[in-house]
Amino acid sequence: MAAYELTVSVRTRYLEEQSEPERSQYAFAYTITIRNTGQIASQLISRHWVITDATNHIEEVRGLGVVGQQPLLQPGEQFEYTSGATLKTPHGSMRGEYFCVAEDGAQFTATIPEFVLSLPRTLH
Repeated sequence: MAAYELTVSVRTRYLEEQSEPERSQYAFAYTITIRNTGQIASQLISRHWVITDATNHIEEVRGLGVVGQQPLLQPGEQFEYTSGATLKTPHGSMRGEYFCVAEDGAQFTATIPEFVLSLPRTLH
């Protein structure tokens, strides 16, 4: 087990009621679970997202914390939050990283694995 490690998992859903396909606006929610799988308490300080739509248009988003928080996770603890993204196409993806500081002052990044945003029943 690594000393500094946050493991990230993602669930997504299409928000039909918030989407306007006739205006090329497709809304998605994603629920992120961040678990401290390392050996040292660590705090999530900031985030960096790379959002890509079906036309390969890329948008990058950076900011402090997640949903207004900078959670401090003890080994074995987890933090879950839900946020959202709007694409101009019915399909796309997101990936990124969290910048973290461990209790002992070490800085590290936690990878957010790429995940797909897609209308239901449209990908093969």
